[in-house]
Amino acid sequence: MSALGMAAVLTGCGLSGDSDDDVTLRLVAADYGDSDANSSKKYWDKLVEAYEKDHPGVTVDVSVYSWNDVDAKVKAMVDAGKAPDMAQIGAYADYAAADQLYKVSDVLSIPVEADFVSQLADAGEVRGLQYGMPFASSTRLLFYNKTLFAEAGLTPPTTWAELAEDAKALKDKGVKYPYALPLGPEEAQAETLQWLLSGGGGYTQTASAYSIDSTENVETFDWLKDDLVGKGLTGPVAPDKLNRAAAFAAFAAGDVGMLNGHPSLMKAAAGKGVKFGMVPMPGVAGPTKVSMGVADWMTAFKQNGHAEQVGDFLDYVYSEKNVLDFSREYDLLPVTSSASQVMGAAEEDADLKPFLDQLVLSETYPVGRTSWAKVSAEIKKRIGQAVTPGGDPAGVLGELQTTATTLDAGSEG
Repeated sequence: MSALGMAAVLTGCGLSGDSDDDVTLRLVAADYGDSDANSSKKYWDKLVEAYEKDHPGVTVDVSVYSWNDVDAKVKAMVDAGKAPDMAQIGAYADYAAADQLYKVSDVLSIPVEADFVSQLADAGEVRGLQYGMPFASSTRLLFYNKTLFAEAGLTPPTTWAELAEDAKALKDKGVKYPYALPLGPEEAQAETLQWLLSGGGGYTQTASAYSIDSTENVETFDWLKDDLVGKGLTGPVAPDKLNRAAAFAAFAAGDVGMLNGHPSLMKAAAGKGVKFGMVPMPGVAGPTKVSMGVADWMTAFKQNGHAEQVGDFLDYVYSEKNVLDFSREYDLLPVTSSASQVMGAAEEDADLKPFLDQLVLSETYPVGRTSWAKVSAEIKKRIGQAVTPGGDPAGVLGELQTTATTLDAGSEG
């Protein structure tokens, strides 16, 4: 598949000189960098320069915005009737439901379309048709501070019970955050899904509806409230007030025994001299069989009618080399099978391999549901209340289920 995909990229669709009119493609993309030095603009500038050199009739105009702004920028453009040709953003379902996007099969060559990691390709579907092209992906592992564990004589946990025992031992040693549980509004939907999956549940245990208040999910939050939070094992900041960024910073400062983290935490922790290990998320009776996966999305808008040119450019974007270059630059996982195979075998990518191994076992947010953005916002706002003193997990999850069902009915029409 890799060789076929590369052949398709190199041969393209005959656009180098067949078109009478020059074409300008407009791409809006998110910035994955944390400074000017590694801004995604540099990545796109280099890629576009190489592409345009071999495609003199095509100009690719790229605008890069922060993650705080990019989705709103694209929405404003679309609402104004000036949709970009492509947008690399956080969600796609609303645009697909409004019939504003090309299907993936309308733009990509068959080898490139077939090269997407299957779980991610499936997550890009709305009603069985793929509109979202995964662009970057990540999974979560349980990070633990090796120094703190050694001082307490601990080994990494494989079950919830062991996690609670380790957290108790760390607390007894004076560790500030034995287990950091960020259920604050920044990214509570991620920590929540990781725990729900570890308890055998999830947001959508059936394809047709949300299952937020399932028996498994209620049991998971009952355990979190009673056996972790209620026993003072999650640190001085209440989980509903603790955001992911603050939890990551505390881990990098050596104040956290355990927390769920994604690949970027490796660099932050190593930069501060923290010795850490990573293991699959513990489950009820052993390591979790299904991990949480996250993907960002590339979309192709129909408004300007450049399907052929967009497809040729995106075939190039998704070449093995370009996917690997992007993934390595930003400590992310490849979204194609060919690049994943290379990364899985390459010594230089050894630190990402544990995350890569989890990707094939991962479950993503229900991003194909047009209601998900609003449901996610409600989870961020309210899920932390389930583990507060006097909180009612079944009640909170039940209210979220009612909200999700109402939003789903309204958006799916």
